[in-house]
Amino acid sequence: MKRFLLILMILSVGTLSFAEPDFKLMLEEIDQLGSFDDTDFSCVYTFVSEKPGEETEVTQARMFRRDASGQFVMLILKPEYQKGQGYLKVDDNVWFYDPESRKFTHSSMKENVQNSEAKNSDMDGLSLSEDYDVNSWEQGKLGNFDVYILNLVSKNDEVSYPKIKLWVRTDRTIVLKEEDYSLSDRLMRTSYYPKYVQVGEKFVPSQILIVDNLQEGEKTQLTMKNPSTASLPDSVFSKAYIERVNN
Repeated sequence: MKRFLLILMILSVGTLSFAEPDFKLMLEEIDQLGSFDDTDFSCVYTFVSEKPGEETEVTQARMFRRDASGQFVMLILKPEYQKGQGYLKVDDNVWFYDPESRKFTHSSMKENVQNSEAKNSDMDGLSLSEDYDVNSWEQGKLGNFDVYILNLVSKNDEVSYPKIKLWVRTDRTIVLKEEDYSLSDRLMRTSYYPKYVQVGEKFVPSQILIVDNLQEGEKTQLTMKNPSTASLPDSVFSKAYIERVNN
């Protein structure tokens, strides 16, 4: 009888040690760490884009986000010939402003930011738990880190990529690498997140490298500086504000 109980205990311990993590909760934690639902958020992004045969292009933009209401405003600061261009997101609508024509044109979250490899969706708060399910997973290594490798499939057609592969640290819920795929499993781009910075209780990437897997040699490095959670006036998140700062 004692031997039987001992075997049951060993089996129980083994079952617990290999229990599958709660991946829905993991995606929620990733969303929570990178989204500012209780405060506004602002920062300055620098995009350094490289394309074979072209000069390196540097774009600087000031970002304002209000994740609680799904809004953001991004104003181009550099280069000089693009200064004053801006993006406004309200709900699922994205508008691009051209100060030369003084007109707004409709864009989308799937469009690239200027001439970079980053998309409008990269500038927004995270919603992985709402948009994706974990289809499969495995454990592995990425550099010196133990990671969960998650294969995600989209729940809707609004996302930029229908399939995503994530490398998430096992010791803390932080994404180190992401691969974005088409519906036919073609690798479209790869993003690396080597550096994070703590902003209040959140952890957001301070450096991102995005590699275009369709166009060899094309890549963009994003660097974030001057993060802030100070409250912003409601008027910032409007077409009128973007027009006014250009006058």
